[in-house]
Amino acid sequence: MSYTILAAAIESSTEEKNSEFLTFLHPVTSREEAMAYVEHYRKQYPDANHVCWAYVIGNTRQPQTQAFSDDGEPSGTAGKPMLHVLTEREVGSSLAVVVRYFGGVKLGAGGLVRAYSAAVSNAVGIAHLLQVTPSVHINVWVDFARETKIRHLANQFEGKILQVDYAADVTLEISLPAAQLENFTQQVINETAGNAIVAIKK
Repeated sequence: MSYTILAAAIESSTEEKNSEFLTFLHPVTSREEAMAYVEHYRKQYPDANHVCWAYVIGNTRQPQTQAFSDDGEPSGTAGKPMLHVLTEREVGSSLAVVVRYFGGVKLGAGGLVRAYSAAVSNAVGIAHLLQVTPSVHINVWVDFARETKIRHLANQFEGKILQVDYAADVTLEISLPAAQLENFTQQVINETAGNAIVAIKK
């Protein structure tokens, strides 16, 4: 299943009743990477009242992992709404950090939810998103007579042949959309009468 991710880092700022909200979006692929950015902004804005964050790794519809922090704001008023925006707008593999400078006027729980949501939504609005399709790398070992058949099947299942090695048999290294792996493997077995070996490349 293809999904969208953040193409590049984005910065934006919004203001709500004199409070300033600085928003930073970053493409991330792990919790460690996300936390390193959060730490970076804590150091860059040591005098900020709050540094709230939310991240989602992978597809927003089936995330590998996700987390958020209100960083001292009332529970559920910052990190969760930020994560909600990333999920609703389908910004996969991304981190949102919002640095807040308090402007002297309390916003209340509803106001905070709206302000943090708007801050991230505004940044997503100017971000460029890329579509990605998860893929797997596989090796197929087959005899020479059936090489053409495997090439044809790879093409049929939207695969790309990355490398071909000729020895006693032919080894084809293929990049295949993950969703097609099961059908492709079954088809290879059918078409070669079980005389091919398909293995995921580690």
